[in-house]
Amino acid sequence: MKKVIATLSLIVVTTTLTFAQKFAYVDTEYILANIPEYKSAQAELDKISVQWQKEIEAKYSEIDKLYKAYQAEQILLTEDMKKKRENEIIAKEKEAKDLQKQKFGVDGELFKKRQELVKPIQDKVYNAVKVIAEKGTYAVIFDKSSDLTMLYANDKYDKSNEVLESLGYKGSK
Repeated sequence: MKKVIATLSLIVVTTTLTFAQKFAYVDTEYILANIPEYKSAQAELDKISVQWQKEIEAKYSEIDKLYKAYQAEQILLTEDMKKKRENEIIAKEKEAKDLQKQKFGVDGELFKKRQELVKPIQDKVYNAVKVIAEKGTYAVIFDKSSDLTMLYANDKYDKSNEVLESLGYKGSK
């Protein structure tokens, strides 16, 4: 009997503590979309990305021309000349792939540029969320725009505009 009472007491206390916690959510996509510095950083990244993509496409276009010329002249070439052309095409392909990896790879220049331009803005948003969470004594603040799926969200708990305001921006919600 004592075990049953102790178990019931534990359930009641746990349930009471669970309901006493405050939860909120923010939409980081919305917040970032309302920060001009983020928009300009994103535009700069897009511009750089397009420029580098054009460079890479030009290299592949050159390789394509070399390959087509090789195919057209292949019948007339000696074995040594064929090998030389094939090696030239292979070297150009490797060069293009290396350039692509250098610019767009996992630790490529685009990734580093994104870290340089976007990470400070994301850090500011995170710090603003942390301040709001501590000030509002929230147990948890979810990010609505990430992989978290929310079947229902009461708008009164959306703190996105507060984050923007604490950063000195005005939201549009």
